[in-house]
Amino acid sequence: MHRDTPRVVIVGAGIAGITMAVNLRNKLRHDNFVIYEKAGSIGGTVVGLMFPGTGTCLSTEPNPYWENYYITQPEIRAYWEKIYRKHDLASHTVFNTRVTLVEWDEENGVHNLTLEDVMSGQTIQTQAETVIQAVGFFTTPMYPDIPGKEKFTGPLWHSSQWRHDVDLKGMTVGVVGNGCSATQFIPAIAAEPTTRVINFCRTPQWIGMRSNYHYPEWAKWAFAHVPFLLHAYRSFMMITVLTWYMRRTAPAKYHDNLIPTYPPGCKRLVLDSNYLAALHQPNVDLNWTGIQEIVEDGIVLKTGNKVPLDAIIFGTGFYLAKRDVVFRGIGGHTLKHYFESEGGYYGTVFPGFPNLFTIVGPNSASAHASLIFIIETQVNYIMKLMKPIINGKAKSLEVTQKATTYYNTWIQRRMASTIFLSCFSYYRGDNRTGAKNVATFPGMISLYWWITRKPRWDDFKVVGGEQWFYQRRKVALMNYALVGLMVSVVGYNFSMLWKLVPGRW
Repeated sequence: MHRDTPRVVIVGAGIAGITMAVNLRNKLRHDNFVIYEKAGSIGGTVVGLMFPGTGTCLSTEPNPYWENYYITQPEIRAYWEKIYRKHDLASHTVFNTRVTLVEWDEENGVHNLTLEDVMSGQTIQTQAETVIQAVGFFTTPMYPDIPGKEKFTGPLWHSSQWRHDVDLKGMTVGVVGNGCSATQFIPAIAAEPTTRVINFCRTPQWIGMRSNYHYPEWAKWAFAHVPFLLHAYRSFMMITVLTWYMRRTAPAKYHDNLIPTYPPGCKRLVLDSNYLAALHQPNVDLNWTGIQEIVEDGIVLKTGNKVPLDAIIFGTGFYLAKRDVVFRGIGGHTLKHYFESEGGYYGTVFPGFPNLFTIVGPNSASAHASLIFIIETQVNYIMKLMKPIINGKAKSLEVTQKATTYYNTWIQRRMASTIFLSCFSYYRGDNRTGAKNVATFPGMISLYWWITRKPRWDDFKVVGGEQWFYQRRKVALMNYALVGLMVSVVGYNFSMLWKLVPGRW
């Protein structure tokens, strides 16, 4: 590491952390960085998930060799390991090391970090001028508030921490939850006929078929020019087609419970991984009765009936605001406040936290489009913000409270006209009673790209780079003046030519 250049710490070696590191090396030509990863290998949530049936679709560096449109977890891991090796990131990575505290030292202009060696428990102190939080939303498994989990004598785990040492053959397995995770692994474990699966559900999910098609040009033209056609088409596709698919695929006895009454898109849309077809199997059952408690040998329902179980698997998602890392800024304020309520600026930076950048922060995720695109967009934005720090033009950069408040007022005003508040979902974070959406961006991902394509430097406080900041403003004002002059000249010339047009006198 070269201490004559600012040191950068990246927290997390998942997709966001790897993408950030690759861009640091290639775009800013900066090598003084280290990635701290609490696990023993790269991965994060998407790459690291190892439950049966895991799959998703990525597109960061072009890969012409995917086996299928919807790829599986082993392919995803191999793809990101190849990128990791290609860019020689191993020499910059410290595994089995958890970042527990990141605290800004205002006097010295650095972050003080407390690390923990997860193998030995040893505590380590280090410093960095800049910190990138790349741990993502899906890091802390969420267990529902059901009493008695500690009483169960059989194997019990969350789908994000899959127990590969447990053979489910011949077992009766209770699966709690019916969202994206559970609908992927239930068909996989139910493929073994001796395994009986009982899926305990609380809320129905909109489940769509895995298919893809290309819109012809005439359809695009019609969507753009025929009034209300796009809205009518969306309603048709999202309600009529989804309902038709679910009724056609799932057993008739489950239709009333399976098909939601809230509008599609309010919760995350589930793409069917043969879950609905698996419900026809004799070894798969749904149970919509509420759970009262977990006991030594099963689950007791709110009716008082007990369901004997050999194993319990929770496919119940993640806490969005909860983090393993405590970030403390100016005045001792923690970052948790912004994740839970106020929100950040572009979901990337926060007032009171100089030189701290977050990937996939509050209201930056897309509900129904590529998260990889959002990650790449944020990384490109962070690159522009970090450049004066890396190049020694400035010591620290901090977004203003005024700019953050203005941006979040705009976000929530747009959110009020969306479907995201029509039902309860994890988009509302960890507050199960509040109505505020803290996760998704209320607009197309192209809009998010547009507003983050270049920094609005007037929204930031710059320390140690006042001259650089002044020069930027001076150049910007000169550019505006030049554009104004060009518009004036063009307008004047046009008016002169217009006077020469025959018949004008």
